[in-house]
Amino acid sequence: MSASPVLITGGAQRLGRHCAERLLDDGHPVIISYRRERPELDELRRRGAVTLAADFASEAGILDFIARLKAETRSLRAIVHNASDWAPDTTGDEAGTNFERLFRVHMQAPYLINLHCRELLEACSEPQRDIVHMTDYVVRKGSKKHAAYAASKAGLDNLTLSFAALYAPRIQVNAIAPALIMLNEGDDEAYAEKARAKSVMEMVPGPGVIYQSLRYLLDNRYVTGVTLPVDGGRHLR
Repeated sequence: MSASPVLITGGAQRLGRHCAERLLDDGHPVIISYRRERPELDELRRRGAVTLAADFASEAGILDFIARLKAETRSLRAIVHNASDWAPDTTGDEAGTNFERLFRVHMQAPYLINLHCRELLEACSEPQRDIVHMTDYVVRKGSKKHAAYAASKAGLDNLTLSFAALYAPRIQVNAIAPALIMLNEGDDEAYAEKARAKSVMEMVPGPGVIYQSLRYLLDNRYVTGVTLPVDGGRHLR
């Protein structure tokens, strides 16, 4: 019997792509969702990853993705909810639309996928099955410029507790809450220095620390309902 794949939403770039690549390195079949076509997807496809386009900005788009996912696989080893939208707050007429989009991407999509794909996880023949929510350090302190983002990620963090209680003991549900992990293209050294100074570790660690954290959760049979901070000790500043 072939191994059940790991689903990573938002797996075409940055942290999601790194985790997909590392899982493939470790011999795990992978399915990723992506919002728009990117050159990096060709390499993932060449390596055997299944790629499914998805629009999580509407309920119809979420349900369409779930239907196509179920047509693609009969089981899942894990679901990693990595899809995200780092949209700043606005004060114009689009403020409500932006908030609704963040709610759908960060909360409604994971909620509906968890509900509708429980049967895929339970069909996995391996002894462990996981759901991992990628939240954010900002959940614990809020944000003056990304209040809607922080609120929707906080909602996802709370869903971790609810689904962990609901799905135990057969499915483990945890979260990873990163702070600064990677710089963006165009970030200059002045920005990087300011960013590093926010944590006591004073570093930009790169995406490997997120895969290490994901690997810990996927390999540990006795952890559920927790949020694993990967923030370099920001709370110590």
